[in-house]
Amino acid sequence: MFVLQSYPAAVVFCVITMFCWGSWANTQKLARKGWRFELFYWDYTIGVLLLTLILGLTLGSSGSAGRPFLEDLRQASQSSIFSALLGGAIFNAANILLVAAIDIAGMAVAFPVGIGLALVLGVVVNYVADPIGNAGLLFGGVALVVLAILLDATAYRKIPGGAAGVSTKGLVLSVSCGLLMGFFYRFVAASMYPDFTQPAPGTFGPYAAVFVFAVGIFLSNFILNTLVMKKPFVGAPVAFSDYFGGDFRTHLTGILGGMIWGVGMSFNIIASGRAGFAISYGLGQGATMVAALWGVFIWKEFRAAPAGTSKLIGAMFLCFLAGIVLIIRARL
Repeated sequence: MFVLQSYPAAVVFCVITMFCWGSWANTQKLARKGWRFELFYWDYTIGVLLLTLILGLTLGSSGSAGRPFLEDLRQASQSSIFSALLGGAIFNAANILLVAAIDIAGMAVAFPVGIGLALVLGVVVNYVADPIGNAGLLFGGVALVVLAILLDATAYRKIPGGAAGVSTKGLVLSVSCGLLMGFFYRFVAASMYPDFTQPAPGTFGPYAAVFVFAVGIFLSNFILNTLVMKKPFVGAPVAFSDYFGGDFRTHLTGILGGMIWGVGMSFNIIASGRAGFAISYGLGQGATMVAALWGVFIWKEFRAAPAGTSKLIGAMFLCFLAGIVLIIRARL
């Protein structure tokens, strides 16, 4: 299978992860007007599953390093399979809660609480399990990225109508999302052996791990998303028949969104072989700032914001870039 041979290459893969994780949600904006997220999400999970399978059968089946993709799947232990599947189910629950939190409390609450908590927890948990890199630089960089997320939230609150009421329900959903999002990656990492070139028997290589993780997302969706369709956090219930009312373009847009996110997750896991799980996850979660870039420059979300907001946005990006530099240097 294809593996990375250098840390700089791993950093490039993590940067690609940031852009993929920060960009996939744009496909929902491109879907048919009025197309509910619950319906979009079925196609999204299909896209993630397809992408990880394609990468497994191509990059994961070429080269002489490690085990080929299909052989890797056949030899995996029950504990490795369960760990990766559980990681997928946990991520799925966290992602659904994040969207619900955005709908109820707004981005100004959901992102700093949910993603900020996930970033800190994820880096701490993965560093404790696999302490690779300079802890001072790593956690200093994480602190700056969290500060950037807080500045991003403050800027969003200045947009007319952006200061959504902070309900107890919105906060609970945001915290729940953060707790789950902070732990899903550890279960995927636990299913793998850190040395991808010579994986231990019963453990996964990166391609098999991320594919089984995607299977966990897809299978858990039949429970989690079905419940949300019947009892949505916001809006009226959605019927399965509504899904089949979407045209080809609408479904393809959702699948594309899942494939974009899947590229990010796959590249992040591949990069972890050289960067370490904590650094790889920490860099990937900088995706929030990529999403902010889309909001500022493409969707013009701040055009109605009052004077002075641009200074907040500038400070946000400076903190983000400084944090990313520190996280990268933690492994040098």
